[in-house]
Amino acid sequence: MSTLEKAIEIAVAAHKGQKDKTGADYILHPLRVMERGKSEIEKICGVLHDVVEDSKWTFEMLENEGFSDEVISVLRCVTKEQEEDYEDFINRVAQNPIAVEVKINDLLDNMDITRFKNLDKEDLRRLNKYLKAFWRLRKIKMNNDVNNHK
Repeated sequence: MSTLEKAIEIAVAAHKGQKDKTGADYILHPLRVMERGKSEIEKICGVLHDVVEDSKWTFEMLENEGFSDEVISVLRCVTKEQEEDYEDFINRVAQNPIAVEVKINDLLDNMDITRFKNLDKEDLRRLNKYLKAFWRLRKIKMNNDVNNHK
């Protein structure tokens, strides 16, 4: 079994029975984030990005499953800690170029309003928060891309 297949299997089990804000099976979100990934590590981290935050899985358990230090490092960046301020969380994401890519993919899916029947004030507030984070990370990604091509 490939590492990506293992990641998908873990994510499906971890999110079993969970629903998103629209009532859809939650696993569809990490699968869409995975599909946006360009590299193998972006895909692995995309499908696993909410596993530690939203299930009984820990980073140590993922390490024991054979995921690389690089994967674990990215997942630590994209996993929001319980009492962490969102701005501090985005600052942490910004420190890792692969985490930036994964979080942008996550935000793009979270901002897809076609999945919602109605948007209330709370939805709009959350979308605005996501949009600010998206533009901040997009700027960082562009700078990373420029620096990688020098």
